[in-house]
Amino acid sequence: MTNKEFLSIIQKEASSADYNRYLKQLAYKKISSDDNIAIFEVANKYIASWIKSKYTDVIQHCFEIYDGTKPTIEIKIAGEKKTKKEIIKERIENKTAESTILNPSYTFDSFIVGSSNQMAYNASLAVSNKPGIQYNPLFIYGGTGLGKTHLLQAVGNAAIEKGQTVIYVTIEQFMNDFTFSIKNKNMEHFRSKYRQCDVLLIDDIQFLSGKEQTQEEFFHTFNELHNAKKQIVMTSDRLPSQIAGLVDRLKSRFEWGLTADIQLPGLETKIAIIEKKSDLNGISLSREIINFIATNLDNSIREIEGVLIRINASASLLNQEINLEMVQGLLKDQIKETKENIKLPDVINIVASELNIKPSDIKSKKRTATVANARRVVIYLARELTHNSMPDIAKFVGMKDHSSISHNIKKANELIEKDENFKLIIENLKNKIINKEW
Repeated sequence: MTNKEFLSIIQKEASSADYNRYLKQLAYKKISSDDNIAIFEVANKYIASWIKSKYTDVIQHCFEIYDGTKPTIEIKIAGEKKTKKEIIKERIENKTAESTILNPSYTFDSFIVGSSNQMAYNASLAVSNKPGIQYNPLFIYGGTGLGKTHLLQAVGNAAIEKGQTVIYVTIEQFMNDFTFSIKNKNMEHFRSKYRQCDVLLIDDIQFLSGKEQTQEEFFHTFNELHNAKKQIVMTSDRLPSQIAGLVDRLKSRFEWGLTADIQLPGLETKIAIIEKKSDLNGISLSREIINFIATNLDNSIREIEGVLIRINASASLLNQEINLEMVQGLLKDQIKETKENIKLPDVINIVASELNIKPSDIKSKKRTATVANARRVVIYLARELTHNSMPDIAKFVGMKDHSSISHNIKKANELIEKDENFKLIIENLKNKIINKEW
């Protein structure tokens, strides 16, 4: 199999995003390979680690498709002077060696910083510059899909660049390793792995809740690393004090260093995230499309990434230009689901709060400029974000019939076109309502 043939096969087996970002960089070294071992080269160790962790089985499957073989996959760094015999010998000698697989794209440079995550970002950067000295442990907490794992692995990638030993695991993996080691009477190996690293990164520490034996082991691991001035970074969906079923001595130790939260991103940060993720994935989006995605999706960065992959895949598979109509079609089900969860009182309450006006004033007969503007905003957002008809909205805000509603919507659309400040207010309120920030 030639390199061209290999790339043709794996392109069909992998996602377009993974292929374009990583897999197409694989160079198959046919001369150095045989039926038992297939050797590839890539530019750097981060890409090599990522491909090894995610696509070893898929690469083997490519060979099965081509000629029925299933060789061992070896991915070298371009320029490495290793023979096939040396590779095999190294595998045998180091078959029990531990390696940590990090996503090479999770770096500080690729992380979008905003007011919602500034503290967590700065703390993580400080830790990476002076591991074991500043903020040890570092405890990052926040909701799902907001970037905790990105920062965690950014610390790890920075440490690996400096030649430090890094262990990155979810707490579930830690527990599985612990249980396996007990069953196989190999605790010495387990403790050597976790207590002799320079940086220990633990994801989703909240799942340690109620696991008494694992908590005991982690307590001693924590102490040994901390006493040796080795860096510990953990993530959780809540503060240490809020993790039920966690022993007090661990709660107190988790708070020894610094706790930093990641909050829901504001509209501007979300737009910046979409722009950055689009650039990284080679997707060209207009300002109109970016604003549409930002104001119609919730604040999960993970969901945003998923949507961008869908957009890119759809455009590629259907040979279709990426335009607003196409994106609206792709997201209609998600938007429909969002609308079903938004009620008219939600709209009026958040608008009233943001514009510093009473909800009762909006529903009253008052005609002052402030009240009229707030009422217009409520009407526009109610029509945009809920399934309510114009007669329903008219009844809710105390107007006679749907014609008044239609007039206000028309006026709001005119203002959005002409008045950038009004447009910004609408987008901000829309974002808050969608994400239930009331």
